[in-house]
Amino acid sequence: MKAKDIRELDISEIEKKRRDTSDQLLHMKLHKETGQVESPSEIRILRREIARFLTIMGEKRRTKILK
Repeated sequence: MKAKDIRELDISEIEKKRRDTSDQLLHMKLHKETGQVESPSEIRILRREIARFLTIMGEKRRTKILK
């Protein structure tokens, strides 16, 4: 997801998507250990997406506190 799209979501929706992406990452890591991963770069993409979710959630929380 693009940062622009994530910023349009509520904090609860972002948290849900982060949890889902974390679950996907866990499954990808398990598949990697068993040699079943077709695209190892997917792990890096998922990690970056989780970081994007966390960053935008922090931004939203900070702006909410300041208001």
